[in-house]
Amino acid sequence: MADLKFRVKAHSENPTKTIVTARGFEIVVDEPQELGGTNQGANPVEYLLAAYAGCINVMSHVCAKELGIELKGVKIDLVGNLNPDRLFGKSFDERAGYKEIQITVKPDCKADKETMDKWIAAVIDRCPVGDNIKNVTKVVTEIK
Repeated sequence: MADLKFRVKAHSENPTKTIVTARGFEIVVDEPQELGGTNQGANPVEYLLAAYAGCINVMSHVCAKELGIELKGVKIDLVGNLNPDRLFGKSFDERAGYKEIQITVKPDCKADKETMDKWIAAVIDRCPVGDNIKNVTKVVTEIK
């Protein structure tokens, strides 16, 4: 299969609020009030976790079907830890992004441990969002 290309367009509504359009869907990105925002949407790092959770959901169902698991549903909890000092220019000792992301997956199905271990390994391995988090992706930036 040929590469697929995904696109988003965004504009700032104010210093913390960004309006993003993806395939005709509008996504509001904002910061909570305690970080100077207007709290009108999830912030960028929360959306990163949300994107990862959404990808895990899709891959959970794809991989379950391939393994013959009747997956009725799945609950996914993600927690990320980051130090905001770099974000605010206070210190550059630590990276700006998440130091760690903990994922808890609670599938609603009946399968033995061996099958579930194979399933979750496939889900995590094949999730494109997780792949982008775990591996370096070339980023090209230009100013026009």
